[in-house]
Amino acid sequence: MVSASPFRLRFLNPLKEHPDAVAAISCAVLVFLGWQMLNFGWIGAALFILTAAYVIGGFESAREGLTTLFKEKELDVDLLMIVAALGAAGLGLWRREYYMIVDGAVLILIFAISGALEGYAMQRTERSIQGLMSLTTDTARVMRNGQEQTIPISELKIGDQVLVKPGELVPTDGLVMEGFSTLNQASITGESIPVEKTVGDEVFAGTINGSGALRLKIHQPPESSLIQRVIRLVQQAQNEAPPSQQFIERFERGYAKVIVIAGILLGTLPPFLLGWNWEDTIYRALIFLVVASPCALMASIMPTLLSGIANGARHGILFKNGAQLERIGQVRAIAFDKTGTLTMGKLMVVDVMATQQSTDQLLQVAAALESLSEHPIGEAIVQAARQQNLTWVEAVNGQAQAGRGITGKIDHQIAVVGKATFVQAQAELVSRALTEQSQQWEAEGKTVVWVAYAGEVLGIIAVADTVRPSAAQAIARLKRLGIERIVMLTGDNSRTAHSIAQQVGVDQVYAELLPEDKVGVIQQLQKQYQTVAMVGDGINDAPALAQASVGIAMGAAGSDVALETADIVLMADRLERLEHAIRLGRRSQSIVKQNIVFALSFVVILLTLNFAGNMTLPLGVLGHEGSTVLVTLSGLRLLRS
Repeated sequence: MVSASPFRLRFLNPLKEHPDAVAAISCAVLVFLGWQMLNFGWIGAALFILTAAYVIGGFESAREGLTTLFKEKELDVDLLMIVAALGAAGLGLWRREYYMIVDGAVLILIFAISGALEGYAMQRTERSIQGLMSLTTDTARVMRNGQEQTIPISELKIGDQVLVKPGELVPTDGLVMEGFSTLNQASITGESIPVEKTVGDEVFAGTINGSGALRLKIHQPPESSLIQRVIRLVQQAQNEAPPSQQFIERFERGYAKVIVIAGILLGTLPPFLLGWNWEDTIYRALIFLVVASPCALMASIMPTLLSGIANGARHGILFKNGAQLERIGQVRAIAFDKTGTLTMGKLMVVDVMATQQSTDQLLQVAAALESLSEHPIGEAIVQAARQQNLTWVEAVNGQAQAGRGITGKIDHQIAVVGKATFVQAQAELVSRALTEQSQQWEAEGKTVVWVAYAGEVLGIIAVADTVRPSAAQAIARLKRLGIERIVMLTGDNSRTAHSIAQQVGVDQVYAELLPEDKVGVIQQLQKQYQTVAMVGDGINDAPALAQASVGIAMGAAGSDVALETADIVLMADRLERLEHAIRLGRRSQSIVKQNIVFALSFVVILLTLNFAGNMTLPLGVLGHEGSTVLVTLSGLRLLRS
């Protein structure tokens, strides 16, 4: 078998992956070449090239228009565009005014570009689903007849026992039968701190096991797992056309019906009612099809939105399509994820209280023990000690007590780090000030670590996920902009969530949510506020991002799935750019409305002149193309900051 050459593969890949874009680009090149041939007076070459442009650029629109006509018994703008383009071409051949054929080709080119953008959107949806699928493993280790076997996930049954080793992805939802470990659930629930799991607890597919081996019992079919529900939610939300899109489709079909019916009447009735001759009647009917084609109307929207997209890109805002630029200007409520969005998504030491004047010994003892652990809290403590350029004696005989803390020896003295009850049981009397401070920090949603050495409590350390420096200011700006409701959605516990909410100034908090719960909150907000934005960064946010009217992902901190599912990406994780995005969306709406009014008014003027008999075809094309150019230039205003 002869393999394809690398050149051939490079040539074929764009054709297979982006056929609509290739057709649009080819059509544009052919239109330009045909126009140049006319300038040189090479009529035969021009007609051949422009015919190819009509076929390549208009094939898909013609197919869709005819399919809609014969299967659904409906007329749409695709078919109207083909009729208008062919009418312009026929008129150009009839009058030997061949530049009219170029006008028809331009009509086709506009719709070819629209089809390419739609094809890209569909591919993006498919990639987001594939990204979710990559979170699940294909196989699982099961214990059958006392032996370990690796089988496909699809063959798992309720009651099977699955073994999950340290560092592995959990293959499917299950209940812990044996073992203890900490699981990183940030991708599924959004919890900022790994969760301890022991016998009887439920674990979710797609979460990452920590340092302990777990034996799970399957209590539900694999297809009912949380991650599979997430996938289905994303598919459902992205496949549902928003009301605005449905309205546009209805408008296009209604517009096409009116123009086609009017064109038929104009081409048949005037000889009987007004005494026109058939040549003038056909001439006026063809002019009508040219001036009534929705080029100016289409140009009133896309250049504006593309300019807004370019403006946003310069400011670190990636709009994935023009529709979302429009929609973000209509947003009345915004939901924020907590971990990684309003917060940094990384644990840090935020407070230290020592029984002695200096905190150095407290951090040194804690770091010496925690350096033996891989727990994120321990890593935060070690990092804090290193930032203060502290050194410490290496601890020996370290022993971790599951869910309680760690003990070891430093300079032949017992050191203990962990929860209050664990440390206090091995130390002398604890001061009331420490206990009160610990309770206060815990009420603020912080995790408190106690430290003792040689039988004496040295102090306490508070660890927490820190708020983004710009979060409070960004939310304050959004409120001044007129956003009616700002809420926070998180899988974290209620106490931590309310603490963060108080710092950043959100209106309402929804805590301890699973991904499907976030979708439910978004749906409730949509009933009340219609257009709702969701800002998130994790896999657990993907269904809510898809359900929201506008999904906004954090570019640097966001997961691949969140980035693919979202409509807008904040490339530098700068929340303050949300204000610019909304202002840009509102301005684009204003310009689009102005352009639409101008485009429709110009069509009315041209049609009136045509019916009055004062319109020639060159004048009609000039007015039609002139109005298109004017609304295009109007849309370019959004390129300015």
